[in-house]
Amino acid sequence: MPTRNISLTVEQDAFVESIVKAGEYQNVSEAVRDALRAQIKAGVDALDHGDFVEVDDAELDGFLEGLTTSSRKHDR
Repeated sequence: MPTRNISLTVEQDAFVESIVKAGEYQNVSEAVRDALRAQIKAGVDALDHGDFVEVDDAELDGFLEGLTTSSRKHDR
C-alpha cells in the first residue's frame, strides 16, 4: 500500500490519538483511512442528490477565495 504523509492540526491529531487510545481503531492510519472514506462517501452522496454548485472557469478564483474567507471567519 502506498504511503503518504499528511499534516494535521493539533486538534485533529489529538482527536485521532484519542479515538485510537479508546480502542475504536487499531492505529492512526486506520482512523484516517476511515475518515477519508466517510468524506468521499458524503461527497458522492451530495453529488447524487444534486447538492453542489457549478462554477464557471472565469469565476473559479473568486469562488475559492470566498471559501477561504468564509473558513477564516469560522476559525476565529
